[in-house]
Amino acid sequence: MSGVYIHVPFCKQACHYCDFHFSTQMGKKEAIVDALVKEIKMRKDEVQDEVETIYFGGGTPSVLTTEEIERLIQTVYDHYKVMDEPEITLEANPDDLSSHRIIQLSKSRINRLSIGIQSFFDEDLKLMNRAHNASEAEQCIQEATEYFDNITIDLIYGIPGMDNARWEANIQKALELGLPHISSYALTVEPKTALKKFIEKGVVPNVDDEQAQEQFYMLVDILEAHGFVNYEISNFGKPGYFSQNNTSYWLGKKYIGIGPSAHSFDGEHRSWNVRNNPTYIKKINEGVLPSDVETLTTIDRYNESVMTGLRTIWGVPLKTIEDDFGPNYLKYLEMQAAKFVEQGLLQGDGGVLKTTKKGKFLADGIASDLFMVNLGL
Repeated sequence: MSGVYIHVPFCKQACHYCDFHFSTQMGKKEAIVDALVKEIKMRKDEVQDEVETIYFGGGTPSVLTTEEIERLIQTVYDHYKVMDEPEITLEANPDDLSSHRIIQLSKSRINRLSIGIQSFFDEDLKLMNRAHNASEAEQCIQEATEYFDNITIDLIYGIPGMDNARWEANIQKALELGLPHISSYALTVEPKTALKKFIEKGVVPNVDDEQAQEQFYMLVDILEAHGFVNYEISNFGKPGYFSQNNTSYWLGKKYIGIGPSAHSFDGEHRSWNVRNNPTYIKKINEGVLPSDVETLTTIDRYNESVMTGLRTIWGVPLKTIEDDFGPNYLKYLEMQAAKFVEQGLLQGDGGVLKTTKKGKFLADGIASDLFMVNLGL
């Protein structure tokens, strides 16, 4: 088992672009923590291998007290076999990271912070309805780096109104702060979000895909020039600072997801918990895991291997495709990939299919064209 993911379904306020599962009502926070503890215990028999990573995601896990976080970590240690010095990551928002809280966390078993900066400019933060401001963003990083060596931040590009100069200033600010890892994502307009409604009403201009692509390649060029490795499309790390949690996901390792809406993967099955806090609490207290399970077909596993592989520097090893799925799948992959190789979007050097720099931003679309859809294969 590669990792334990713990979903904390609370946020102080709703970001306009977010469609993750969360609640801004904190009244059930203690009940959720109790239920998370119970689910960790309930599912201990699913985990036979050593736990390499523990990841607190959300939502906003930093709304939990340090004592609540330690309680959850201790429960994992009490019921699972945990390797020496696992990577334990806490996603946190700048407004939660006061000087006192940073010191508290540094004395806990959390050894990696993932800070949701998104932008160092108040205009962008207001548009996204973030709970912090630009000053808090910079200050919390300056203080966190005094106590934590392993820190990553999130930055968003393609924000309406954010020109290339402001995007470059965001990247330069991150570099000035000496961070060893950056995760960066294109702003996407998800259904049923406030951002979607604002765009439909003309309050906010739509996302400019061409500008987002420009800003992505700016990000790649600048960070690579400063020693970062773009080891996965959205993730940039200095050597020795790749996220073990992220890497295990993209390499197809197993993980268990704890909490409402959390997903799990055991190599053959994918499961996901109910996206409803009261229902989750009720079922867990009844000793029932409120989840749905999907058994992955050979085609599903092949498609996932292609999708995850193309997003990373490790690519899709052709021999692995043949060994795991058979010669017909390899033949199909090579046939489908040929046009992208001709277009300079894919390359197949050394028996590994990878995106070129030109094709990197388009990796998900390319992967979908390589997917197997012929059920008769």
